[in-house]
Amino acid sequence: MGKFDDLPEARRKGLEKMEHVYGFEMSDGDGDFFRYTVEHLFGDIWQRPGLTDRDRRLLLIGLLVGSNQHDVLNIQVPAAHAAGELDDEALRELVIMVCHYAGWPHGARLNSLVEDTIGKSARARAKAEKAAAAEKAAADD
Repeated sequence: MGKFDDLPEARRKGLEKMEHVYGFEMSDGDGDFFRYTVEHLFGDIWQRPGLTDRDRRLLLIGLLVGSNQHDVLNIQVPAAHAAGELDDEALRELVIMVCHYAGWPHGARLNSLVEDTIGKSARARAKAEKAAAAEKAAADD
């Protein structure tokens, strides 16, 4: 049983999609703003056919860069990378496109976020591999 199974379907679908999109655990909340965000934006708009989550993410990242919404961009870029929607190469290509279409300052700021995201991911992967190797070595003893 999932943690949202006791909620109405629109609420459950929205919270599950929010977890995927943001890349971290969500909990249910109160108020109209939260309800519209969960049930309409993530329960309906992010569920529509015609665009993949990757397509939506690319569009959203472009809009966020162009409108200087770096707080949300700092969530979306790492989440897209962690979800496997945008790999290292794709993120770096976004930087090149942004530089040429939105200007070098926007591209430079995105580049910093992209390289930070890639670096954190590589360090986490190396740490996990080291821990797995140590666990295997301990089991072999």
